[in-house]
Amino acid sequence: MTESPISVFERLVDAGPSTATRPTLDTACVLGGSIAGLLAARVLADHARRVVIVERDEVGTEGRSRAGVPQDQQVHSLLPAGRLWIERWLPGFTQEAQDLGAVLASPEQALTCFDGHPQAPGGAHALLGASRPFLESRLRARVLALSNVSTVRSRATGLLYRNDAVSAVRHTTGHGEEVLETDFVVDAMGRSSRLSEWVHSDGYDKPRLERLPSGINYASALFERSTQAEDLPVACSLVVYSPPYPAGGTGVAAVNAIEDDKWLALLVGFGEDRPGASVEDFRAVCEELPPIYREAARGASAREVVTYRQADSRRRGFTGLGRFPARLVSVGDAVASFNPVYGQGMSSAALHASCLSEFLQGDPQLDRQAGEFFQLQEVVVDAAWAVSAGGDAVRLDTENGVEVPEEVRQQRWALQQVIGATVVDGSIAKAFNNVSFMLRHPLTLADPLLLERAVAANQTALTGGATP
Repeated sequence: MTESPISVFERLVDAGPSTATRPTLDTACVLGGSIAGLLAARVLADHARRVVIVERDEVGTEGRSRAGVPQDQQVHSLLPAGRLWIERWLPGFTQEAQDLGAVLASPEQALTCFDGHPQAPGGAHALLGASRPFLESRLRARVLALSNVSTVRSRATGLLYRNDAVSAVRHTTGHGEEVLETDFVVDAMGRSSRLSEWVHSDGYDKPRLERLPSGINYASALFERSTQAEDLPVACSLVVYSPPYPAGGTGVAAVNAIEDDKWLALLVGFGEDRPGASVEDFRAVCEELPPIYREAARGASAREVVTYRQADSRRRGFTGLGRFPARLVSVGDAVASFNPVYGQGMSSAALHASCLSEFLQGDPQLDRQAGEFFQLQEVVVDAAWAVSAGGDAVRLDTENGVEVPEEVRQQRWALQQVIGATVVDGSIAKAFNNVSFMLRHPLTLADPLLLERAVAANQTALTGGATP
């Protein structure tokens, strides 16, 4: 790919629905009805006469938790890139979510702190506060309202092929195994997807699996909120600490005002640190955090603390495979799943759907493996991985005393200069937030002029001078 990752990424962020007037596929099948699968189905609806979502869980539009999404009771964030993409493809989504209780926090209502220092105001992007089940159910209602999209409750068990292209999906319902003939398949089966094993057992190349051990421990609590969203000085917050972590081993904390007049708060520990396992412990930690956390945790508890552990981040590599079935792609956590603290999962899923749209609009040779799609998707995966897994790699190397190459050390130093300057320089905070919000590629932070300004801002702050 000769086009720079920066320009590819920005094009995918800004993409809108297809202008195609007639379907090029008869039946398309999406395996998995979570957010990544729903967004893929929305794209496929512009290109297929019929789109069928195969989902093993019982689902509705009531916003209930699902067994297939074990982390769905933790804090989730729909970053601006994901929300703007969804808004283009499902117009009115944000307002509908607000009408049902979601909170659209203005830039002035968002607080980000690094090691106790608030970030300087930077950018003008609102953040939508809601629980993961709420967001998923709203997406499901909108996507299933499309006349050519339907869902079947069943468990996908394998694929069938014709001339090295997927031709059908095997799936098991309460009535036994059935076969659904299809022209195109999207694997959205999540982190535990079995697709790699299926294709390998069928004689095709197995996508490469990369793991980064992380040992991340999450604890989320739900509290009653008495203040109306529009009156909140802070409606969402993220605080990040460097080792040694304060407040009982809390490395990261987040809190969002969400639907039903609730606060959803998150504490994150690493390794053996598991802060806030009970409501009492959770409140004790919040007392040591910025005031918004104390305010939230002093509300009546609406449920017990819910914990979740993620042992590693992982990604599967689909580019450069010698033999892989045609008419088959993967999206969402089935491709890459990383530290959810960075909030990139749902927005990554949206940009994977954008990759699918560009691929299908490009008059692809569908009877060959979807190399063009996987190359586009790799740009998105690389960007998200650089932010989330890259941050975890720095922490792990520091904790384990790993000696890293000089080039890597210089790159990490430069990033730390940029992060440090976000608390004193609004223009640098804006550039950093654009990357964190998945609106711009991380390579934009490698601009020498940006680094020069960051270093100068940090030096000025150290000497007590004015911000440049």
